[in-house]
Amino acid sequence: MLAAAPVWAQRGPIMGGGIMSPPVNQRPPGLEFVGIEQHLNAEVPADLEFRDELGNPVKLGDYFGKGRPVILNLGYYQCPMLCGEVLQGLSGSLKVLNFELGKDFDVVTLSFDPRETPDMAAEKKRDIMKRYGRAGAEKGWHFLTGKPDAINALTKAVGFQYQFDEKTEQYAHATAIVVLTPDRHIAEYFYGVEFSPKDLRLGLVQASHNQIGNIGDQVLLYCYHYDPRIGKYGAVVSNILRLAAVATMLILGTFVFIMFRADPGAARKEQRRTT
Repeated sequence: MLAAAPVWAQRGPIMGGGIMSPPVNQRPPGLEFVGIEQHLNAEVPADLEFRDELGNPVKLGDYFGKGRPVILNLGYYQCPMLCGEVLQGLSGSLKVLNFELGKDFDVVTLSFDPRETPDMAAEKKRDIMKRYGRAGAEKGWHFLTGKPDAINALTKAVGFQYQFDEKTEQYAHATAIVVLTPDRHIAEYFYGVEFSPKDLRLGLVQASHNQIGNIGDQVLLYCYHYDPRIGKYGAVVSNILRLAAVATMLILGTFVFIMFRADPGAARKEQRRTT
């Protein structure tokens, strides 16, 4: 049942440019309120109050306005299955990138279970930082807990739907991460428990408004566009053909130039024939 939710998030009917969860009457019992509604370009509230892994009061806006994008990861620390897999998948994919966590981008992991404590957040952070294995990363990956009102406001803002099962005392929820721009707008959703490093890199570059990355990323973003229907970057054939045509012209022009430079008399002979 838990694994079915992200499948709906990826394959649900499209409405308003985003992915909508199936109607409640089409969902299995226990998952009526589980899914993802994309709110692309929506702004998340800055004044929501939480506590970090040290127990310090923080506001969501504290992690923005620094010119770098933020990856938002929603789950809960005592989750027996999916949440841990998402964190492991995310840390593994981020490890492949040469971006520096805390300098080029930030990650905010928030527990949507209001019963969880900063101590639980700190324990989970120690585990993930050990897996991530990069010095200084703890300054850029933040693990938060909060009260119901703030949690509900944030999950509603990003369209993250979950449901508590009183029998098992666990949550049914979808699996996704949300990439946010430096000014708190929703840029992309990526689904599943493993994430393509290429998609993550392009998503962070695009969300940063090209403040991070290099010229190669700009070329890739010209050829690949984010597809909200599947939560991935896909090739734009027309742009690839245009780029290939330009490259071909440049190569041919360079070849002709080199050939004429190699045989100075060729240019004069060609000129005589034309006159």
